[in-house]
Amino acid sequence: MKSMEEMIKAAQDAAQSIQKQMEEAQDKLDQIEVEGQSGGGLVKVRASAKGRIIGLSIDDSLIVPQDKQMLEDLVIAAFNDAREKADLASNEEMGKMTSGLPLPAGFKMPF
Repeated sequence: MKSMEEMIKAAQDAAQSIQKQMEEAQDKLDQIEVEGQSGGGLVKVRASAKGRIIGLSIDDSLIVPQDKQMLEDLVIAAFNDAREKADLASNEEMGKMTSGLPLPAGFKMPF
């Protein structure tokens, strides 16, 4: 049987390894881009899988003063679409990273 010191050292090494993997996964999530759309593609939002908004594109045909409320609604819808896709990409990526870890059922990582 291993000594208590050896077991503690092994646990610390494992924790450091997991922490490094989590940091790498977080960095990777910020590199994954998704695009949300609304209005048949007239409004587009690009975001990272971490939810950072990268870009916004509004078709020139929508820039009409009388349609301001509609444009605002379309931007909100595009942001929400991008956020949903970012969540899916994030969950998929984190699922890959945690698939080999012996985590209890239902355990949620802090993201």
